[in-house]
Amino acid sequence: MLRVNEIFYSLQGEGFFTGIPAVFVRLSGCNLKCPFCDTNHSPFTEMAEEDIIREIKKYPAKHIVITGGEPALQLSENFIDLLHENDLFVQIETNGTVPLPENIDWVTCSPKSPEVVLRKINELKVLFDGEKPMLSPEIPAEVFTLQPLDTGIPEDNIKITEAAIRYIKNHPKWRLSLQTHKMLNIR
Repeated sequence: MLRVNEIFYSLQGEGFFTGIPAVFVRLSGCNLKCPFCDTNHSPFTEMAEEDIIREIKKYPAKHIVITGGEPALQLSENFIDLLHENDLFVQIETNGTVPLPENIDWVTCSPKSPEVVLRKINELKVLFDGEKPMLSPEIPAEVFTLQPLDTGIPEDNIKITEAAIRYIKNHPKWRLSLQTHKMLNIR
C-alpha cells in the first residue's frame, strides 16, 4: 500500500520534459520542511499498487511522474516494475536525500538540502534565488536545469527570472526551467 496524495493528468510544467502529457502520482509525506514548498502533500489515501495502475490507465499518456513530497520514502523496485509491465515511462522528482530503486527511467533531482545521497541522476534541477543556484551538488547528470524561485510576489519573480537568464548566459551548462504550469494556470 502506498500513501497517495493525488493522481491527476496534465502537462509536465517544468524541467527537461516541459510540455509532455503526463499522469502525476503525488505521494504523501516528505523528510524535509522547506519554507518555500508550494505543495500540500500531507493528506493521503492508502492505495494498493494495482489500484494506482488502474487509475493511471484512465488516461492516454504513457509518461508517469512520481512526485511528492518525497516519493523515494515509499517507492519500491516492485512498483516500478509493475509500471513498466504496463508500458509506462517512469520519471521521479526527488530531493535526492533518500536512495531510489535502480529501475526508474528518468530521475529529476531537485536538491533542497546538502545531504544528497544519489550518485546517478538524469536531470539536476536547481532552484535559483536571484544570485546563485541555491544548492548545486557535484552530481553527474545529463541535463542541468535552473529554476527561478517562486516567491509569490510577481515583481520579485520577474527580477529573479531575469537574473537566472543572465546567470545561464554566463554558465552555459545550465538551461532555464520555468514553471509553465503556473503560467498557464494548469495543475
